[in-house]
Amino acid sequence: MSKNMIEVFGTNVFSDAIMKERLPKDTYKTFKRTIERGEKLTKETAEIIANAMKDWAIQKGATHYTHWFQPMTGKTAEKHDAFLSLTSDGGATMQFSGKELIQGEPDASSFPNGGLRATFEARGYTAWDPTSPAFLKEDSAGVTLCIPTAFYSYTGEALDKKTPLLRSMEALSVQAMRILKLFGNNKSKKVITTVGAEQEYFLVDKKYYQQRKDLIFTGRTLFGALPPKGQEMDDHYFGSIKERIANFMRELDIELWKLGVSAKTKHNEVAPGQHEVAPIFATTNIATDHNQLMMEVIQKVAMRHDLVCLLHEKPFAGVNGSGKHNNWSMATDDGINLLDPGKTPHENAQFLLFLAVIMEAVDEYAPLLRLSAANAGNDHRLGANEAPPAIISMFLGEQLTDIIEQIEAGDLNNSISGGFLDIGVSTLPRLPKDATDRNRTSPFAFTGNRFEFRMCPSSASIAGPNIILNTIVAECLRRVAEELEKADDFTHALKKVVKRLIKDHKKVVFNGDGYSDEWVEEAARRGLPNIKSTVEATSYFDRPEYIEIFERHHIFSKEEVASRKEITYEEYAKSINIEGLTMSQMVNKQIIPACIDYMTSVAESISKIKSVCPAVDVSIQEEIVTNISKLLFDVRVTVAELNKAIDEAKAIDDVEKQAFVYREKVFTAMEKLRKPCDKLEAIVSEDMWPFPTYDELLFRV
Repeated sequence: MSKNMIEVFGTNVFSDAIMKERLPKDTYKTFKRTIERGEKLTKETAEIIANAMKDWAIQKGATHYTHWFQPMTGKTAEKHDAFLSLTSDGGATMQFSGKELIQGEPDASSFPNGGLRATFEARGYTAWDPTSPAFLKEDSAGVTLCIPTAFYSYTGEALDKKTPLLRSMEALSVQAMRILKLFGNNKSKKVITTVGAEQEYFLVDKKYYQQRKDLIFTGRTLFGALPPKGQEMDDHYFGSIKERIANFMRELDIELWKLGVSAKTKHNEVAPGQHEVAPIFATTNIATDHNQLMMEVIQKVAMRHDLVCLLHEKPFAGVNGSGKHNNWSMATDDGINLLDPGKTPHENAQFLLFLAVIMEAVDEYAPLLRLSAANAGNDHRLGANEAPPAIISMFLGEQLTDIIEQIEAGDLNNSISGGFLDIGVSTLPRLPKDATDRNRTSPFAFTGNRFEFRMCPSSASIAGPNIILNTIVAECLRRVAEELEKADDFTHALKKVVKRLIKDHKKVVFNGDGYSDEWVEEAARRGLPNIKSTVEATSYFDRPEYIEIFERHHIFSKEEVASRKEITYEEYAKSINIEGLTMSQMVNKQIIPACIDYMTSVAESISKIKSVCPAVDVSIQEEIVTNISKLLFDVRVTVAELNKAIDEAKAIDDVEKQAFVYREKVFTAMEKLRKPCDKLEAIVSEDMWPFPTYDELLFRV
């Protein structure tokens, strides 16, 4: 199997090795300089690359190509064009030009743009991102050459997730290199950010999925009484993988490996029916592309196995939801991990400076980090006993916390070492012990040589969180660089800066239980924001101090910030509106009729029993009828409240006000409506309940 894996990996990728094989040496070297140094790509070079890419794709069975881009829907988009070109004699030939490789022209007004483009202003462009390799997508449509691209408007504004991500990567590199040069590093040419994005997801049987309107329209269950067993036995996490799921995972691995996605780890997650796949680290833009592919491929492969993949952050109440753990780090182009503390971190001044800068960034720009992980689905998940709280804090562990306390006290002289574990069994090996434990309740945890941002939504692109991470760290590096570059005594100034940053921002460090009520109270005393919902988080986006740093580092213009704020509010309102309408329809067309039918059958049984044996006790049946009747009354009242709230929200023109009404009134009415409906499910006969239950969805896969 290992040989097959190696043979399969990257077979559908126009990789560096393929380019080296197929391109003339001079063209290959020129293209590498474009990627590594940002040199301009000439038309002649583009023509040669396009021709080689076309020949490779056609030999692999491709008939079409597409500019594959990531609009602000958070999904991917593609328009397929055939390589077909007509000849003068009425025949056909296969062509693909350098111009077609470099630039495409999709409609810019039909994607979310937040007012950047009017409906009648349709022109937009896709521009080839040469830093992310082209790949082949195989499906029932055939084989298509996919060219990763950026997407922007006729007037130059970014209309996608990739453009600001690439901007943020460049911004961080520029500022980090200023710091490295102060430390005497003249060999490294740039700093890259790397990411490994763990992806959580649920699998349900396709036949059950198709019977639930809420899953079809919203991706989550809007109703569902809890089954007798949930996740309380802790038996699903890392448990033996069912054969059906194992078969799915095996095919998933192969399909991802073909695309060069380095799927390495797979396992059962905490909740029944929940699973995870994790890749090896890659540069941030490629990791983002790969995560988008991963979500798409999981869904496609699941369907082949008569399964449906649920990427929603909270598809089921009462059990854990799903997230994405964004493992983020910084490294030089020649392989130096800037977040590796080494064996004696108290002596690693460069690492301590980068650590202190990140502390400042996370503390000062906590609302932006919280916003980067915000969507309607994640509002159900954050703060529950399964995911980090909505409060942004950092976990550093015992070793680094001890070091920053020494720095603040002015007496830095040692690092806590890990030592070895004494397990007490002579036949087991002596294992090295890390210098610090891990903390799964922390939103932003140091895990050895990287930070794990655990708040990210499972269904969303990781571009947003990484844009913000790169930008806020770049800004804090800029300030430090300006201060240190002016210093007469670098060493003295360095110590002063690190100590000041630690003193001013140590309040963001918390190594305890992020799930506890005590932490919520402690965070409030420290002055850390507790931003509980997407609509609240979005209101921070266009604060003047945030727009200033976005514009300074050329991440977003003021107009691009405004557009994204509007899109976030619109997306939230539309999501809750769809959920509310779906809920109302399921109640009126499925739940109420089913309950009436069951209540009628019970009432008829009472009448029949009494007609035969008047003395028989039918109090149980009467109690059932009474309870159902009372609950149906509550349902009727609350569904009317929900419909009224939806109508009120729809009538509001201002997108921000509308989003807040959907949160405060529609969402609240939905929560209220669910309670009597779930109680009814627990009473009504299983064979008469109108759609599959949690029992079937979670345990019958």
